[in-house]
Amino acid sequence: MSVDDLIIARAGQIRLLVLDVDGVLTDGRLILGPNGEEYKAFHVRDGHGLVMLRNDGVDVAIITGRKSTVVERRMAELGIVEVHQGIKDKAACLLDLLARRSIAAANVCYVGDDVPDCAAMRLVGLPVAVADASSEAASTAQLVTRRAGGNGAVREVCDLILGAREGQMAVQ
Repeated sequence: MSVDDLIIARAGQIRLLVLDVDGVLTDGRLILGPNGEEYKAFHVRDGHGLVMLRNDGVDVAIITGRKSTVVERRMAELGIVEVHQGIKDKAACLLDLLARRSIAAANVCYVGDDVPDCAAMRLVGLPVAVADASSEAASTAQLVTRRAGGNGAVREVCDLILGAREGQMAVQ
């Protein structure tokens, strides 16, 4: 992940990290069991990065188009309470979240991977796409991670924000 001074400056101002789930916190595959069970794999270092961010005073929110009890459970384990599932208009959900939390869009980082994320990405101060994002999401982003979704991309973003907040870069 090549990071310039403008990105570092923006990362240092982040008060809220907003994430999509499928393709960002997971590798985007949907695994369904014979009785309709849904399975998702989350990267443990992404989770730890989110906990470190929260401990440093940065809020974390989820805005995802699908509904999943697996997501509810994992976010509860991480202490993330702003979990918005089944969202068709992610930009509208984001604007509502910002209004309720009194957070300026400039102080938000949104990490997405596909077309449904683009409108929300355009609203924030630091839009990020994961390495394997669609071309539309990648071209909307100011930064593209080195790692793919579900494979440590979120941890890269967490380390960037934490390093910028500390006045030093944790990411090369």
